[in-house]
Amino acid sequence: MNGALRFGLAVFLTGLTAGASLGQNSTGRESAPLRIVQAIPLPNVVGRIDHFSVDSKRKWVIGSALGNDTVEIVDAFAGKVVRTIKGLAEPQGVLYVGGDINKLYVANAGDGKLRIYDGKNFNLVETFDFGENTDNLRYDPGAKRVYVGYGEDNESAIGVVDAATSKRLDDAGKLDSHPESFQLELSGPRVFVNIASKEKISVIDRNTKKVSEWLLPGLKANFPMALDEADHRLFIGTRKPARLVAIDTATGKIVANLPCAGDMDDLYYDTNRKRIYVPGGEGFISVFQQNGPDHYESMGKIPSAVGARTGLWYEKRDRLYLAVPGRANQGAELWVYEAQD
Repeated sequence: MNGALRFGLAVFLTGLTAGASLGQNSTGRESAPLRIVQAIPLPNVVGRIDHFSVDSKRKWVIGSALGNDTVEIVDAFAGKVVRTIKGLAEPQGVLYVGGDINKLYVANAGDGKLRIYDGKNFNLVETFDFGENTDNLRYDPGAKRVYVGYGEDNESAIGVVDAATSKRLDDAGKLDSHPESFQLELSGPRVFVNIASKEKISVIDRNTKKVSEWLLPGLKANFPMALDEADHRLFIGTRKPARLVAIDTATGKIVANLPCAGDMDDLYYDTNRKRIYVPGGEGFISVFQQNGPDHYESMGKIPSAVGARTGLWYEKRDRLYLAVPGRANQGAELWVYEAQD
């Protein structure tokens, strides 16, 4: 990077930080809950960027560049792309599983395939055909199973792959419409699934495969989801209207409903600070403080970039990585925000 570009980036980041702090000072805090500290270039990435995963041992942030048909592997410490996996078909979900599994799972919306790569050299080792529109991925470390949302209409389901044997197992449960974000209950058998087209949450019992429903009256386009399993609270984001909703997982009842940044596709729960981060494509990140299972306070909106609505909360580093698509005169980047107490 030449001197002029370094200077421009420094001014840009300083301006964003100042803007974020100014916005938060109006709420009574001395500092913003998030502070931008870095912008990592994503060379040659064009179009939409979807979901992310992390290899915490190597400190790699791994993202699916859907519009680019690639997966980008970023060294979080070095601040640069260290590997690009090509030849994909609109990758949406990406999941790295370390330890004795050491594999990278990539769900491709374009051809409905789940591609599995070895975690060392990233050679393709297995492919499963789920039909169409594979999307989000989750991992149950106790059972060593990978869960994949896939399908459209009545052909939708949460699929299951045994990570240890690389064998496809019976689906966890059948659904009546495409699953968006979902979360696994690790201390119990349930899977909570956003069904955005029908304004509801489907709840799958992995033991019985029975599916029940929680309706979302007056709320539409529920895409992102996070789980606070310790407090039995499920968080979802809706786009119409733009709201953060907290649900009691014991009853399925809504306990909080707050306005937030619009056009979101991910949201994250910071277990250490008991905060929720909601990146909205409208150009802001909404931050909420959990003051009890049923009580939530807006900490304001942190400036980001238009179209930036996915990324990763890397809890071990207290960092939020935000995927910023390329825009006029500026390539795609990964913006790094530091959480502040």
